[in-house]
Amino acid sequence: MPALRVDGLTKRYGNKPAVDGVSFEVSGAEIVGLLGPNGAGKSTTFLCAAGLLRPDAGSFFWDGVELGSSRGQTIALIPETPDVYPMLTVWEHMVFVAKSCRLPRDWQTRAEDLLRRFGMLEQRDTLGASLSKGMRQKTLVAATVLAATPVVLFDEPMIGLDPLGQRELREIIRDLRAHGKAVVISTHMLEQAQAICDRVVILKKGRTIASGTFEELQARTGTHANAEDLFLELTR
Repeated sequence: MPALRVDGLTKRYGNKPAVDGVSFEVSGAEIVGLLGPNGAGKSTTFLCAAGLLRPDAGSFFWDGVELGSSRGQTIALIPETPDVYPMLTVWEHMVFVAKSCRLPRDWQTRAEDLLRRFGMLEQRDTLGASLSKGMRQKTLVAATVLAATPVVLFDEPMIGLDPLGQRELREIIRDLRAHGKAVVISTHMLEQAQAICDRVVILKKGRTIASGTFEELQARTGTHANAEDLFLELTR
């Protein structure tokens, strides 16, 4: 199974390391949670992985091949702040992705299905500038899933979504896994992470302090604590 491998990622802002030698691997058909307190380096890791920040050290590999600076056909990132093109409609975002990625002819059917699942069909002709934060988030998720990259990174994906949107997003993330995608999720919603992630990697001050399934981390701490208490114990 192809896998994303992050090897020795380091990124400094001035003399302060935001990420300090982080390494982990995510296989296709796997969902991994990237967890940690504020300032742990999660978003910086994602920005470097997506090619939006240049790391000071470290490499990224997909299926054993090192990725260069342009990773748009391999890694897609849904950022914490859902920015969309203000003068494009929801549907035009789908068209933009389809043409940019040279998607097969059936892309329109898939795009309509994604918008339907998020309850966004009625907004298909709405400009990005007129969308609420939650609708912008849904538009970005739909467009990113439509792009069908092998690796998808979600940075705090549930923030701003209504209960229907959160449920559909969980199902869409599971669908990505079922189709062999490598999925990484950064979130502070620990119960959500426990419900959908196969494993987690926990960062603190830019370094990896723990990784494994929730059951393995419970065994490591010698407790049967819930996700929140387990996280607090490991990051104390």
